[in-house]
Amino acid sequence: MHRPEIMTKKDGDDGDTGVVVETRAKTKRPPLYKVMLLNDDFTPMEFVVHVLERFFGMNHAQAFELMLTVHKKGLAVVGVFSFEIAETKVGQVMDFARRHQHPLQCTMEKE
Repeated sequence: MHRPEIMTKKDGDDGDTGVVVETRAKTKRPPLYKVMLLNDDFTPMEFVVHVLERFFGMNHAQAFELMLTVHKKGLAVVGVFSFEIAETKVGQVMDFARRHQHPLQCTMEKE
């Protein structure tokens, strides 16, 4: 014959059951950064279009329009990203321009 086991109180156990309350920390969105291309008198327009297509995923028409904005206004925002992505894009553009011996400048600033 099987006898049911009787649970006994352990020392320090008052028998109360607790409720676990999960608290969530409010997370803020990370700050975003504008990546900008600056105009110069030496970098060919076609090269700027190529950079916009290659590093910012624009189609030819979008890249051409933005290149004209850079040319006419002196600079243009080419994308808005998290810090790490913006920093990477700036580095990629600057490195690519230097390897092709163009003085194209790319910079970023907090939005």
